[in-house]
Amino acid sequence: MLELGVKTLLSYLLGSLVGSLLLGWLKGVDIRTLGSGNAGSTNALRTQGRSFALGVLAIDVGKALLAVGVLPGLVLPIAAGEPGVPREWLAVACAAAVVIGHVYPVWFEFRGGKGAATLLGAVAMLVPAALLPILGVWLACVLVTGYVGLGTMLGVASLPLYVALARPGDAPLLVFGVAVAAFVAYTHRSNIRRMLDGNENRAQRLWLLRPR
Repeated sequence: MLELGVKTLLSYLLGSLVGSLLLGWLKGVDIRTLGSGNAGSTNALRTQGRSFALGVLAIDVGKALLAVGVLPGLVLPIAAGEPGVPREWLAVACAAAVVIGHVYPVWFEFRGGKGAATLLGAVAMLVPAALLPILGVWLACVLVTGYVGLGTMLGVASLPLYVALARPGDAPLLVFGVAVAAFVAYTHRSNIRRMLDGNENRAQRLWLLRPR
């Protein structure tokens, strides 16, 4: 259990290195005071431009690749001789922790992004084949409705469905999929409120069914 606790904590701390806030600090801006107020790549693109947003995306995805792809396999001297934690559960624990760290970063007053890009990086390490349905659902939703947030929620919601159909019996991934689908819906609660009120911005360039 010591290994699980230490690696989960390290994943959380790694997740707390939020790309937009790190780059914004170097640039002298706090993206949380601009645009939608979200510390994610979409708001970074809208307020700071393409190169800034690409840097944000690289950091937010990259930290998940490290947390899920590297940390679980590290040998920790402090946990030597301890009964091993099942690798599947350890990997999903690190994946969940890095996403939570992004949303509630200890380094930035616990005010981070919504976790979508970091989650994609985690999924890329856990079950890369699931990226296709996730991105497919996201794109289809944005093309039809113009709502990026709705596409994100529905795309992540397709993860547990994919696991149930393609990898039956994989309890760690199924638990992870259900948990992150609920968590992402929670982090997008302001988007849900704005959609219900009719005030949510739409991605005009991708929205095919917009009124002419």
